[in-house]
Amino acid sequence: MAQRERRKLGEILVEWGVITPAGVQEALDHAQKQGMRLGESIAALGLADEEEVTKALASQHNMEYIDLDRNVVPAAELTAIPLDLIRKYLVIPAGKEDNRLKVIIADPLALEVLDLLRFRLNCEIEPCLGSRTKIRAYIDQFARSDVSIDEAVKTMHATIDQDAPALDELVADGELDENAAPIIRLVTMLITQAVNMRASDIHIEPMANRVRVRYRIDGVCVERDNIPKRMQGPVLNRLKIMAKIDLAQRRVPQDGRIQLPIAGTQIDFRVSALPANHGESIVLRILRPDSVRLGIEALGFEPDDNARFQNIIKRPNGIFLVTGPTGSGKTTTLYAAINELNRPDRKIITAEDPVEYNFTGVNQVQVNDSIGLSFSRILRAMLRQAPNIILVGEIRDMEVGEVAIQAALTGHLVFSTLHTNDAPSAITRLIDMGVKPFLVASSIQAVMAQRLIRVICKECKEPYPNPDPRMMRMLGFRDDELKHITPMRGKGCNACHGTGYRGRQGIFEMMEMDNTLRELAFNRAPLVDIRRAAHASGMRSLLDDGKIKIAKGVTTPEEVLKTTQLEDLLTE
Repeated sequence: MAQRERRKLGEILVEWGVITPAGVQEALDHAQKQGMRLGESIAALGLADEEEVTKALASQHNMEYIDLDRNVVPAAELTAIPLDLIRKYLVIPAGKEDNRLKVIIADPLALEVLDLLRFRLNCEIEPCLGSRTKIRAYIDQFARSDVSIDEAVKTMHATIDQDAPALDELVADGELDENAAPIIRLVTMLITQAVNMRASDIHIEPMANRVRVRYRIDGVCVERDNIPKRMQGPVLNRLKIMAKIDLAQRRVPQDGRIQLPIAGTQIDFRVSALPANHGESIVLRILRPDSVRLGIEALGFEPDDNARFQNIIKRPNGIFLVTGPTGSGKTTTLYAAINELNRPDRKIITAEDPVEYNFTGVNQVQVNDSIGLSFSRILRAMLRQAPNIILVGEIRDMEVGEVAIQAALTGHLVFSTLHTNDAPSAITRLIDMGVKPFLVASSIQAVMAQRLIRVICKECKEPYPNPDPRMMRMLGFRDDELKHITPMRGKGCNACHGTGYRGRQGIFEMMEMDNTLRELAFNRAPLVDIRRAAHASGMRSLLDDGKIKIAKGVTTPEEVLKTTQLEDLLTE
């Protein structure tokens, strides 16, 4: 039987309406003059983009087309092909089944490369097609950094094997150029990679037989690298030197800071070293200047809560409390408010532990308990500075609470945080601390509880077919509501590293004090009564705010359940 004749690339593009016959002829003439292929010529002349040409080539050669922006290729798959071949031939392994390896290539006629892979890997190769630009970008993002780290680790192995003390001395030299020692390159790569992957923390954790490196991305820890145990000392020493931490002290916790320019932006890192069983555990908190200057709109408020928030922070006096557990974005919210209010006609003073971000025009004071510079002492001194707005990092005890309340009652606008699970609990928490109920009732303007939820990746967002009915009932969705909404989820792609989420937003519970709530606070009413009155006055709960985000396709039902601590009920 005669083989079916392969269609021409130009015919396919004309049939798809991408290019005209005259354009094909122009590209053919250009290709002949320049000695290039037709597809390259079409892309070079701008008659069609590279993606359209690649799709047409896949159709022409009866190959699967893979869009690397929308399809997940786990970085772990890179180990299926030696990294020198990946870089040299621009090939990406995309999964292996039985003895057949799927490989993404840019050239459908690269038969020699496919034969080489079959010979080197001793398996069948199933070629797929992807655009050259996206393949190169993927390798730059994932493979190249891993190759560099790999090479650095190998070099370090050799150095440590030959002369371990010499390497420690080399690392301890603060004047060394980045390329002077492999350990310096390795540490710099780990930090740079974390910043590029949008991590908020880097965790370097010595274990019994290795050193684990994890990045926290969108609130979730992801294991990134394993460093051999013999390299633990040099890696930790290098980080401590960068953070200006005492190298000789390994038995007590220490803190430091690092400043590094990455991709043209000066990034601050808050460093914490904690003695642990297998060596010092070091955590680097990544402080991006732009993360607190995104503006109030980027926090995730619904329009009605945004209007109330704007109204509250512009009042002349009173206390505005933000509550939630550690890592729920309280500081970011307060900084957004301070940034909004930071004007030449207002004097703003903050007491923070520690000062994480610097604001031009704001007087920021660092708490230092070792010399007696506590929150309460700073707060009392603040009042003699005639400020308009005061930010107290956290109300930790009755003394700080009472001074903050006195400041609010004498004409200052006070912002602070509390560790409570919801907004109504802040009232009972202050009273339990020992703050007098009539002071709580008269000074607090509003309390806002918040959590951070992961946002569905825009690159791979898709409808969520048949979500678990029990889960939707737990969230409080009625059957008639479900008919009018389409929950969304992230399929997982390279933009979100296969998680289906990219970035975070807040869900909020805004309790604005009114006469009823003030009376309940004054009378030491039980928490259940305060919560009931808050809902009656228009407070939307964290769960209800999460439901709105689900209905809008911002996040998933599972994320709201997890964040509002209802997921345990689902598994009972």
